[in-house]
Amino acid sequence: MAVLPLLIALLSIIFFASSPLAKAAQYSVLSYGAMPDGKTDSTKAFVAAWSQACASTQPATISVPKGSFALGQVRFQGPCKNNAIMVRIDGTLVAPSDYGVLGRAQNWLIFEHVNGVTISGGTLDGQGAGLWSCKNSGKNCPRGATSLEFSNSNNIAITGLASLNSQMFHIVINACQDVKVQGVRVSAAGDSPNTDGIHVQSSTGVTILNSRIGTGDDCVSIGPGTSNLWIENVACGPGHGISIGRFGKDSQEAGVQNVTVKTTTFTGTENGVRIKTWGRPSNGFARNILFQHAVMTNVHNPIVIDQNYCPGEKGCPGQVSGVKISDVTYQDIHGSSATELAVKFDCSKTNPCSGIKLDDVKLTYNNQPAEASCSNAGGVASGVVQPTSCL
Repeated sequence: MAVLPLLIALLSIIFFASSPLAKAAQYSVLSYGAMPDGKTDSTKAFVAAWSQACASTQPATISVPKGSFALGQVRFQGPCKNNAIMVRIDGTLVAPSDYGVLGRAQNWLIFEHVNGVTISGGTLDGQGAGLWSCKNSGKNCPRGATSLEFSNSNNIAITGLASLNSQMFHIVINACQDVKVQGVRVSAAGDSPNTDGIHVQSSTGVTILNSRIGTGDDCVSIGPGTSNLWIENVACGPGHGISIGRFGKDSQEAGVQNVTVKTTTFTGTENGVRIKTWGRPSNGFARNILFQHAVMTNVHNPIVIDQNYCPGEKGCPGQVSGVKISDVTYQDIHGSSATELAVKFDCSKTNPCSGIKLDDVKLTYNNQPAEASCSNAGGVASGVVQPTSCL
């Protein structure tokens, strides 16, 4: 009769040994000297834990327990010897309060040339308020650091992460393939400058799901070279909306294509869904774009294409955008505009927008039909469209 318990125990050992959890090498940042007191610089400990995990030939987990960990700039460099590193964060990573420490660095936390990295949970506190105050006062200030960037990396997941008060952009996906961002919360003051929530550029196969973003710039910004981007179930506000661009600043520039933005809400934002290009020569393009199922609440510019972006009238006065915008669909866009002009298509004189589609769009201003304006824009309207289509 003692054979049965022995057999069960043996099977349990075999099952656990074959499970991914058993195979993953475990690296706690505490083992390398990190202190969860929010004061002691734990940068070297995080670098050491990463070095060990990256050198492991089996899947690895870096664990960051509860508490606050003070970090300077950390570069998580690849390539690694395995393609399955989990960074599990239960605590808070805190940037230096003195913005001069990171202000002229491009990044605070950056992963480069990695494959199969997952960041799960945790909070990033960029402590950017001091730099915002400096910028808003008109003083000569450093540019500021992005809180988290993945660059030249593949098969990345960011899930359940909170990013607070970044100096510059919160999360940047640059030159990556197959990235999933899910359940992310981004929070910064509505007047915080240049604090884009998630910025995607030169990347393909990026998915952003089930996230809430409130910040002082674009909730999501989409730069040149982005393709096959899917954004779904994102709440935006405060902020400047979800923006393709600005792009087209350079004469030779990669385009943006195959972008889907669906099931989104915009509350009190400066813009809703926007495409923005520089008013200067460029071979760039934006095509095959779908904005679907969006609810606007008191949004200043719910639907906008602006191809005459020229801040301070420097470097582009008198020129026109070379970016070609085509096949853009707005479907099931409802809600309220904070201004009378709810739909504005201000396209290039030399490269008019084409293939614009409005389908079931209803936007009001003060409970009355809003207005629409079109310049150099061609397309069709179907279903109920309010304001009356100007295409």
